[in-house]
Amino acid sequence: MEIYNPANDRYLITIEEDTKDSVSEKFNRAKAALSTWNQTPLKKRMEIITQFKLLVDQEKEPLAEILTNETGKPITQSKNELKGLMGRIDFFLSETAKVLEEEIVSEKEALLCEKISKEPLGVIANISAWNYPYFVGSNVFIPALLTGNTVLYKPSEYATCTGIAINKLLHEAGVPEDVFLLILGAGQIGEELLKLTVDGVFFTGSYATGKKINEMVASHLTKVQLELGGKDPVYVCEDVNIKTAAASLADGAFYNNGQSCCSVERIYVHESIYDKFVETFTDEVKNFVIGDPMREKTYIGPLTRARQIEVLEAQIKDAISKGAKLLIGGKRIAQAGNYFEPTVITEVTHEMWVMQEESFGPIIGIQKVKDDSEAIALMNDTEYGLTAGVYTQDENRAKNILSQIHAGSVYWNCCDRVSPTLPWAGRGHSGMGCTLSHYGIETFLRLKAWHLKKP
Repeated sequence: MEIYNPANDRYLITIEEDTKDSVSEKFNRAKAALSTWNQTPLKKRMEIITQFKLLVDQEKEPLAEILTNETGKPITQSKNELKGLMGRIDFFLSETAKVLEEEIVSEKEALLCEKISKEPLGVIANISAWNYPYFVGSNVFIPALLTGNTVLYKPSEYATCTGIAINKLLHEAGVPEDVFLLILGAGQIGEELLKLTVDGVFFTGSYATGKKINEMVASHLTKVQLELGGKDPVYVCEDVNIKTAAASLADGAFYNNGQSCCSVERIYVHESIYDKFVETFTDEVKNFVIGDPMREKTYIGPLTRARQIEVLEAQIKDAISKGAKLLIGGKRIAQAGNYFEPTVITEVTHEMWVMQEESFGPIIGIQKVKDDSEAIALMNDTEYGLTAGVYTQDENRAKNILSQIHAGSVYWNCCDRVSPTLPWAGRGHSGMGCTLSHYGIETFLRLKAWHLKKP
């Protein structure tokens, strides 16, 4: 498998992929190591993960460069991801012991007690994503390891070098080699992994692939958790500070080149401020620095996957053919690499692909609405349900609107935000199950009911 830099199409490295036999052999190793790792005291497992955190912090500069070189993520944003990882790990370290505590539910004279204990699921297949490999991966493998599971970690083929770096540092930190094993390859290698009787499949990626994965493992009765895409809407009310809202939403739509499942992908603006908002928003986007992702000032780098450009071009062509207005952007940037202009489209409707299908790139449609009711109806007009937001000065108004939106996460005066203390969960085509929060730790555990009667 050859790896290329999406910023300049330069060859980086050739990676030897796994095979059907090597995937099976690694699964058997992970299964055999399960008992010993689970019996390792939690304190020791926590010490190992703490050491992993320290190693990542020490190596953050070269790790950021690896991530930028293989995905095109601007170097400042790569460093931000590694910085944010520290807080994620701290959360899991602080909360896992509480989640693992046994629960005494009753004690009676004739019955010594009834209690609930928690055991690891077993061997976890962690099929991760390329857009935030440290965030998305650690949401799974950190709590999985802390709770006593073994992990078969398959990074995306577009973040393979980062996956190799994660594997190296975990082993250096003290995770046994048979407890965390790397599976390398493209989609067909992932399919080989899913043919095995793992105890849990945790996938982050597209709805189409997630649906296929769910169907593949259904006959095994394997636990499946899917973190899929989004078509995340935001409604801008007439009482906002327009400049503040526009700056926030421009960042929410274009950070990481729009390659985030929770990127803002649809904006609805109250008709009384629509023109002023569009003007201010477009000015913000025009100021984004586009270029070499290794430069600290670069905000827009290349798309990670060249084929996504075809999706963006098709959405723009469809929108214009149906009456939309292209304000800025709309085409490839003529240079080496996968560069695409930040694009703003107005006069859009829900007849257009750009307001219905996931874009996953630097493009946004902005639609005018007459009132809250119309905004709510349009925000809910989607098969996805990941995040949604409202910008307004009125807290009660925001809560009333957001309570009617079908989404796993909702935002008031913010967007594109993930917190380790809150569950990350989608509805509809955005997935099932959750990561993060204490629920995202519990998801790696099985419950055991104890009926203990005195002799």
